[in-house]
Amino acid sequence: MSKKKKNEMSFLGHLEELRWHLLRAFLSIFIIAIAAFVFREIIFDKIILAPKSPDFLTNRMFCAFSKIVNAPALCINSDPFEIINIRMAGQFTTHIMVSILTGVILAFPYIFFELWSFVKPALYSKEKSYTRGAVFFSSLLFLLGVLFGFYIITPLSVNFLGSYNVSDQVENQINLTSYISTVASVTLASGIVFELPILVFFLTKIGLVTPSFLKTYRKHSIVAILLLSAIITPPDIFSQVLVCFPLLFLYEIGIGISKRVLAKEKAKFEEG
Repeated sequence: MSKKKKNEMSFLGHLEELRWHLLRAFLSIFIIAIAAFVFREIIFDKIILAPKSPDFLTNRMFCAFSKIVNAPALCINSDPFEIINIRMAGQFTTHIMVSILTGVILAFPYIFFELWSFVKPALYSKEKSYTRGAVFFSSLLFLLGVLFGFYIITPLSVNFLGSYNVSDQVENQINLTSYISTVASVTLASGIVFELPILVFFLTKIGLVTPSFLKTYRKHSIVAILLLSAIITPPDIFSQVLVCFPLLFLYEIGIGISKRVLAKEKAKFEEG
């Protein structure tokens, strides 16, 4: 009876520990969200709405490149569109949503750290050594993906979708919520996709993926990457190709990571 009670308390203790990790993670989101809510001019004018402006870094670079290659079509977002709000509480609810989203993105490294701190004690010492740097690299890849999505995919998406029309008789009036949803979905999707090497690492560790498997299905992965890039980018070839290159590069990095994991597993087996 006492042994059963001890195990029960141990389980409840784990739940209590998980609760505190989650509480601290949510608290970090809350604090950053409050700061983002207060500094709305920076969040909206300098960040969220910036990709549609001709002065945005990516837009200026594309326009400069278009002059070099004599391709005016590459000069994107040269004629910015107006954004409207059609709901009474639309701007207020959007302000709250964007603040929370900013909190999630900026607090991601700490959130992952808290979750990893809960899982890490359950690992063996060798497993801990293999996963050293997991928080740093997963956070780095996520933030790189967010930056890639914001500075590369978002301006292309905004330019294509904002200027596309089925007829000259139809005028685009972009809703604030629609614009924010496009920017947020593209940016977050890019951040998640950049976690591919981390996913390959853990799948290799549990034996579901091998380097030979990844090489065998390389052609299939190219098709999957093309489909994925078609989903997270506007439907034009230039944008899709631009997105495909880093994804293919990440896939090749995943193969290298898988090789390294198996090599360490083989060395550990030979030592044992």
